[in-house]
Formats: sequence, C-alpha cells, structure tokens
Amino acid sequence: MNIFRLAGDMTHLLSVVVLLLKIHATRSCRGISLKTQELYALVFLTRYIDLFFRYVSLYNTVMKLVFLGSSGTIIYYMRFHRVVRTTYDREQDTFRAWFLIGPCLLLALLINGEFTPIEILWTFSLYLEAVAILPQLVLLQRTQNIDNLTGNYILLLGAYRGLYIINWIYRSFTEDNYRQWLVWISGLVQTGLYADFFYYYFKSWQNNEKLSLPQ
Repeated sequence: MNIFRLAGDMTHLLSVVVLLLKIHATRSCRGISLKTQELYALVFLTRYIDLFFRYVSLYNTVMKLVFLGSSGTIIYYMRFHRVVRTTYDREQDTFRAWFLIGPCLLLALLINGEFTPIEILWTFSLYLEAVAILPQLVLLQRTQNIDNLTGNYILLLGAYRGLYIINWIYRSFTEDNYRQWLVWISGLVQTGLYADFFYYYFKSWQNNEKLSLPQ
C-alpha cells in the first residue's frame, strides 16, 4: 500500500467520522440524504461480501467492518432514533434511488471483468458508488441547508476519491501491467460529480460566505 492509498482511506474514514459527529452532537440529520446513505450501504454490502471467504489483511478486514458498521449506524440514526429521525428532510429527499440501482446493475451484468456472481457484485458496487452522491447533491440544491459539518463531509468524500486517483496514477508508473479500466472510469465519473460542489465550496470559503448551491 502506498501513501496515497492510505491517505485516501483515512480521508474516507474521516468523512464518516464527521457525519457521525454531526448527527450525534447536534441530534439532527437535517441536510443529509438518507437515499445516499442507503446507496452507500448497498455499495459496501455488495463490495465486501468477500469478507466471508477471503482474507487479505487485518487492515483490510478492519476497514471493511468499520465502513459496514458506520453505514448501518448512520441509517439507524436517520430511520429509528426518536429525535434524529424527526429532523430528516423526507419531503425533499425524493430522488428515486432505483433510477441509479437499476442501470448500474444492468451495466455490471454487461460490462465486467469476469461473469461470476462475486465479480458482478463488485463491479456493481463500483458503478453505484460513482453515482451514489447524486441524491445528496440534489437535496442540498433543493434545501440550501448546508452547515459546516455537512459541507466538510461532502468535501472529504470528494477528496478521498481524488486521492485514490493519485494512487492509481502512482501505481500505473510503479507496477508492471497495472490496468483497472473499470475502476478508473468509475472513479473519474464519481470525482467529476463533485466538481461543481468543490467550486462553490471554495468560493464560499474565499468570500467568507455561507455555502449554497445553485438551484
């Protein structure tokens, strides 16, 4: 593992910590899309199914369990916590997740590295992760309710993917025959979806203004 991959993992982990901190400390999930969180849970469940039959390393296993557990915790808070669930923007978070799940599953069946159940599920998780942030971005555009912790959470998610792209570039120069076209293309699509948010995030920071996205 190189430093860019490690930095990406830690940034991803920090994004989850920031989101859990927001929910736990403020007893509120206002501005957070449950649809996006459930899509991420589906990403982790389909990607980490190999936990049951393949051991890579202690680090790998712990990180997988952390992301599965934290994703479940976030969904629990938003759906069942007696205080937090009342702050969920249900009327605004109406993005139809099946419009993302269906095409991603079909694409995984058609374009994959190997036509096996595990490989198809893993490929599906790549495609779905690339677009899972869309309900969150749409919710923020509708409500304009972007507090500092929510903004930082999304910034860290985008930074995690950016660091992974640097990791892929580094590996392509240092490892023989390193080619992962599906991973690369999905990662670039995912990073591209954050570009607009990054622009308005840094613009608001530079002008010392409240972050808002154009409607």
